Amino acid sequence: MKTDDKMLSAYVDGELDATASLELEREMAQNPALRASYERLRQLSAAVREKAEYYPSPTRHKFAPATRSRWLWLAPAFAFALVAGFGLGFFVSQPGEDETTSTEIVASHVRATLANRLVDVVSSDQHTVKPWLSSRLPFSPTVVDLSGDGFSLKGARLDYIGSQPVAALVYQRRQHVIDVFVWPAGKEAVKTAYTRDGFNVQHFARGGMRYWVISDLNKNELDDFAKLLK
Repeated sequence: MKTDDKMLSAYVDGELDATASLELEREMAQNPALRASYERLRQLSAAVREKAEYYPSPTRHKFAPATRSRWLWLAPAFAFALVAGFGLGFFVSQPGEDETTSTEIVASHVRATLANRLVDVVSSDQHTVKPWLSSRLPFSPTVVDLSGDGFSLKGARLDYIGSQPVAALVYQRRQHVIDVFVWPAGKEAVKTAYTRDGFNVQHFARGGMRYWVISDLNKNELDDFAKLLK
């Protein structure tokens, strides 16, 4: 059993001291998967307490061998159910590839914005941006000029997603920055759109490339942008 699993079990049973409990609560606040695992364990533990057949401790004069045998059989069965249920819940709650990538995309977008390092090459000319990226990456991303549609190209930067180098194309719509992360894809994928941490995110794969689009621009306009990009 992993250390986190042991700590969660101890936390549910009220066996952690105040310092360890506070540290675990802080970690759960920052880790949705760990928090989901705790909720599953807590619910399962409550269900076991509620549904399990408990037998009063008999006196030495009235102890029934059959009752003792039944409890000795039930105890390990419930313990196994508790461990198996928690293990399955922890496995299911692990973030998938898209969720992990989405987390990195949002973090990279926020980091570049706060550090005021949105572009490494400043240019609205796609014929300047594309060669700059191609000379620094093991692939050549497509760069399109969408200024005629109200989405101006501001430049690009190099970034890393999933420990691999990617191209980050930067567009602007009024005061809204749009990051487009591009890297090679093994197969095509239909567009997926959702909101994460206050940002609208879309991703799809086409023409041998994977595209992740993120911005605080409203969903409708970002959807228009993604359609133009495709």
